Amino acid sequence: MPDPIHRIPLAEIDATALTRDRTGLDPEPQAELEASIAASGLRQPIEIFPLDAPRGEARYGLLSGFRRLHAFRTLHTATTEDRFASIPAFLRQRTSLAAALAAMVEENEIRTGLSPFERGLIAVTARNQGAFASIEDAVDGLYPNASRFKRTRLRAMAFLAEEMAGQLTAPERLSERQAGRIARALTAGFGELIRTALEESSLRDPDHQWALIEPILAESEEAARAPERAERPGRPRRILRPRYALTVRRERTRDGWSLHFTGREASGPLMDLVLDEIERMYAPD
Repeated sequence: MPDPIHRIPLAEIDATALTRDRTGLDPEPQAELEASIAASGLRQPIEIFPLDAPRGEARYGLLSGFRRLHAFRTLHTATTEDRFASIPAFLRQRTSLAAALAAMVEENEIRTGLSPFERGLIAVTARNQGAFASIEDAVDGLYPNASRFKRTRLRAMAFLAEEMAGQLTAPERLSERQAGRIARALTAGFGELIRTALEESSLRDPDHQWALIEPILAESEEAARAPERAERPGRPRRILRPRYALTVRRERTRDGWSLHFTGREASGPLMDLVLDEIERMYAPD
């Protein structure tokens, strides 16, 4: 006998009852989904579970179907039509937080692929919520059908998500190759250098952030290829003075090395003093 489909008012569904594995919605596919629902209706009901206690009007938590629920709410706001005021849903029993999170991940893996960062992030949040004892357990529990190689990559993405929390503007936009390069650099001890470069920069858009840290990633990769000649990671040297701070950071380039001066004392007059001192040190006798 097929599962019964319930028609649930939108206000009775809490989309935040579980920490979502999706950090954002791609506008173009979302608009296509909304247009499809407006024209043909919802083809696949969402999945909900009863809350332990009501949260305002909400009586159910969202298990799967975040994009579909968001589409219904957008359409109802735009049209005020009664057909979008409630949504078809399967009612599931919440056996455990771990099982609910695993079901959510499985549904999103099948329907719309998550970014590498988002896959790692849900393992971190599941561990932090107490659903699993460790990130390793979370990866195994959330991705039980993944190969050993894929679970290794997922653990690396979880490490990236934990180490770079709040540092990157749009980490979900990172490709698997980009995310893997950052994770390997973090493992190699370049995390402080990467974080300092991001923190000291006024550029916050994803493209500029990537351009900023890519030379650091290249330095870490060069050190990995030639460990016997590798120097210590270019750890930032922070010079503290009363009420002011100056950070001097080295960076490997194709032609050699460059120094980056950031902070409140990083001014034109200071640069003149630095260049004067360098000329004095290396001027012919």
